[in-house]
Amino acid sequence: MSEIPASQRDSALGRELASVREKNARLTRALATAREKLTELNIVLDSLADPPLTHVAVLAREGTRADVSNHGRRQRVSVASTAASIAAGDYGLINSDLVLVAQVPPPSTGETVGVKEILPDGRALVETSATGSIILTLTPRCHPVGAGDTLLADLQARVGLERVERADVEQMLTPEIPRVSYAEIGGLDHHIALIRDTVEMPFRHPDLYRSFGLTPSKGILLYGPPGCGKTLIARAIASSLGGVEGAYFLSVKGPELLSKFVGETERHIRALFARARELAAEDHPVVIFFDEMEALFRTRGAGISTDIETLVVPQLLAEIDGVEGLDNVIVIGASNREDMIDPAVLRPGRLDRRIAIDRPTRDGARDIARIHLAASIPFSTRLLRHAATPAGARDHLVDHLIDVLWQTEPDNALVTVTWASGRQTTGYMRDLVSGAMIAGIIQRAKHHAIKDVLTHADDGLDIRHIDRALAQEIGESAALAGAYDPQQWGRTLGMRGERVTEVIPISRALD
Repeated sequence: MSEIPASQRDSALGRELASVREKNARLTRALATAREKLTELNIVLDSLADPPLTHVAVLAREGTRADVSNHGRRQRVSVASTAASIAAGDYGLINSDLVLVAQVPPPSTGETVGVKEILPDGRALVETSATGSIILTLTPRCHPVGAGDTLLADLQARVGLERVERADVEQMLTPEIPRVSYAEIGGLDHHIALIRDTVEMPFRHPDLYRSFGLTPSKGILLYGPPGCGKTLIARAIASSLGGVEGAYFLSVKGPELLSKFVGETERHIRALFARARELAAEDHPVVIFFDEMEALFRTRGAGISTDIETLVVPQLLAEIDGVEGLDNVIVIGASNREDMIDPAVLRPGRLDRRIAIDRPTRDGARDIARIHLAASIPFSTRLLRHAATPAGARDHLVDHLIDVLWQTEPDNALVTVTWASGRQTTGYMRDLVSGAMIAGIIQRAKHHAIKDVLTHADDGLDIRHIDRALAQEIGESAALAGAYDPQQWGRTLGMRGERVTEVIPISRALD
């Protein structure tokens, strides 16, 4: 048997050595990986063996000691260096040795409470749904905060966590500064003069009023049929009171304040007046305007299914009485059912000026129509040939509109009204005319004119567009009258005295 050459033996040994080295490297890597995994497992085991940490609210901090609320129980604990920056109102972790070892973010959920008052030391008196009123310590995230705001709170710890912005309440408490002049209100010159004497004179001459021993009126009620300018007047008052800067205008419709939750409506009222006092403290006039006032402050005891007014009305009375210390706040109410408002709201010393905003007279209706029908709009060539000038065309259309509205011809009849005595009367457009109706007719006419311009049927506003809009308004008004309860319909439209028992629309086809 021949010997294997040395060169071949060396080559085989080299290959074997390389294989061993490769296996050794793989084993080394496997051991390293196993070591890392063992280290990780040891860390996990160590962490699992750690004692539990408890979330607590910090109530007070004095050096290396802190008072915390541990599930509603007050405890004094030590503060570790790892939580050196923690302060009252923050949240932290304590270990089994009752040492505050870390600061953590506060909870993002909890119960919401309403702020009634901010105490001099910075704490807050709040109202809860379950326990009534309690005092909370506030964290920095609560600021800025004031009466009427909503807070997220940890009631066990008695800590307010943060201020919660609620869109419905924030919108109500956000003031606007209207830019409406009295010149934009037509047909109500006498009413405007009376309102200015009642509202603006005390604001303009407070010292003179005091010298005579008079106090400014806290509020006024504007009442009358719908669409006759009550809201517009309120906005004009705010514009006039504030001069160039304008007055703050907090506008609330009655139904916006209503809530099915007990105490929420009253809280909203308190928040509204608190906001008004805050704004008035800046020596700036503030107008609180309640639209549809009868929806919220109706006569106590008149509720059909609930008597929410027995809680809401006293809250309003208390707030209005609290306005007496401020010279810059006035309350304006608007209603087309003043007979439903609680008498205590309207007594002298509260809303003690009650001004009827009636339907416009013929001349007043003409003024309203001129405001809504500018001489700068496009008029038809046919109308301009007849009237010669744009101003003449405008006046011609206005006169035609008012003449038709005040006709007592059969074509202009709306309804047959039967009264409790049995007598019957015919209701015409002039009996139901309002500023909103006139504006609506003119808007309809403009819409018809635009459609005709687009189809090349006409080149501007013409009398026939006014006639078409009038016919539509007459038909729709008659149809709506028949859909309402006769008695409620009569009261809403300002028909006082004898009770309406039946309303029969006079049928006609709409154009």
